[in-house]
Amino acid sequence: MTFEYHYLYLAASVTVASFSQILLKKGAMKQYDSFIREYLNPWVISGYAFMFGSVFLSIMGLRKLDFLNAPVVESLGYVLVPVLSALFFKEKLTRRKLVGIGCIVAGMLIFYI
Repeated sequence: MTFEYHYLYLAASVTVASFSQILLKKGAMKQYDSFIREYLNPWVISGYAFMFGSVFLSIMGLRKLDFLNAPVVESLGYVLVPVLSALFFKEKLTRRKLVGIGCIVAGMLIFYI
């Protein structure tokens, strides 16, 4: 397995974790009739399953990479979650959020230059 695949594992991990957060948010937006159903519903269970998959992908990605690159790739999640929230929940991408996303992307690019 080549070195580049480990970056793909990390990017996939961040993407899966972002979808996990979206699923957990979807589950938190509903009202449930019991305490048990609040935590044992399809949204929460699938969100935690995605999070487990994300951890597995992170482990696969970190096997051959130095630990300086992982935080930079992980910061991609701060870009994906607002974008996915805008797509799935129709949340607004305000100017402030877009400036924040731009700063994150610029920081990632500067780190790799």
